[in-house]
Amino acid sequence: MNIIEQTQNGVVFFQSDGIAAAGGAAHGFSTRLGGVSQGMWESLNLGVGRGDDPDHVRENYRRFFQAVGAEGGRIAVTNQVHGGAVRTVTTADVRPDPCGKPPYEADGLMTDLPGVALVVYSADCIPILFYDPVRRVIAAVHAGWRGTAAGIATAAVQRMETVYGCDRGDILAAIGPGIGPDCFETHEDVPNAMTAALSTAVLQHIKIKENGKFAVDLKAINAMRLEQAGLDPARIAVCGFCTACQPDRFWSHRKLGTSRGSMAAVIQLL
Repeated sequence: MNIIEQTQNGVVFFQSDGIAAAGGAAHGFSTRLGGVSQGMWESLNLGVGRGDDPDHVRENYRRFFQAVGAEGGRIAVTNQVHGGAVRTVTTADVRPDPCGKPPYEADGLMTDLPGVALVVYSADCIPILFYDPVRRVIAAVHAGWRGTAAGIATAAVQRMETVYGCDRGDILAAIGPGIGPDCFETHEDVPNAMTAALSTAVLQHIKIKENGKFAVDLKAINAMRLEQAGLDPARIAVCGFCTACQPDRFWSHRKLGTSRGSMAAVIQLL
């Protein structure tokens, strides 16, 4: 599977060709291009707590959803805390408006409810979308380094199996745009967390730089975790773009700090 760049009505986004080919689900990873926000949020800001005009954010969602083929009006969003919790979305969690924080904390969502758009946010962290076209279950997770170490990608697979009876061999996974290893320069705390969670197997995705710091490949680590969880490597797509390398196309916390918007990843059963 591959991640393919798309443009619809000026909205630039990414999709998994495998999820698209399976049919029955709309999905996409946003960029910062194609919206109506102004100033430091220009132009496609999908972050609802960044200080942007809520009406601009709502219009940005309308444009993004329309571009990827998702329907608005039934949305489930996350109150992200860089943890490993994946919430089962029921009708009680569904809202008509993307603005505002939900009353729960979770970095992942999953459901088998048709027409409900699951949304996670990112601005360097790694967004991952899941789809089981056989059981018709979807999930979306936000994997920062803490969530990656906590195994949120694996938790999504396990909960899709436990709660909905999914077969891991049927699950498709798409890892979206996020910070690359050359830009994700860290101290020892991040490698230590990864090795504590994954032992020495993770060291192939961690390099020591000349300045003594570490370059950590979060996308590769999440792909490795998914393979270890039983997913077919051929059913895992990884986006090669680094958000920090291209702050003109992506929102990057490392490059822009708090003076920025946020991207979103969405998936919805049709």
